Amino acid sequence: MSNQSPFSRRGQAFPTLPRGDLLGSYESYPEAQAVVDTLAKREFPVAKLSIIGSDLKTVERVTGKLTYGRSALTGAASGAWFGLFFGLIMFLFSGDPASLAFVGAALLIGAGFGMIFGIVSYTLNRRRRDFTSTHQVLASSYQIIVDPALSLRAQQLLERTDPHE
Repeated sequence: MSNQSPFSRRGQAFPTLPRGDLLGSYESYPEAQAVVDTLAKREFPVAKLSIIGSDLKTVERVTGKLTYGRSALTGAASGAWFGLFFGLIMFLFSGDPASLAFVGAALLIGAGFGMIFGIVSYTLNRRRRDFTSTHQVLASSYQIIVDPALSLRAQQLLERTDPHE
């Protein structure tokens, strides 16, 4: 019996950084992505490329103040989606066109419970966090690494300019 996890890849016990030649360094991910897209359009085997982000930073952007009203509205919206989902499932499995009213009822019940949950959750966490935000992980620079056997071909394809791409 093997001690290997059923979720791990065969032959790779630990994650490793890709090795190869440096094709280029870029300040943003879209710049690196554009280079890979260009190579893909020119029939380069892009599976032999890797984009590596260096000097990772977590960025939290504050999007607004959290209030009871905003918590209630957000909770109602997510509850409405949940209710709509269950209402549609009930409608599909019932087969009765008259049960379409259940979809609306489930939506309203979901919105109500979502609103209550949003308000209660805000009340309990209010002292710890009184704002909304989004999180991102960004790199300071991005490098494209290429298989050494294909390095020269990739460089030649990038030097070639095609006005129709």
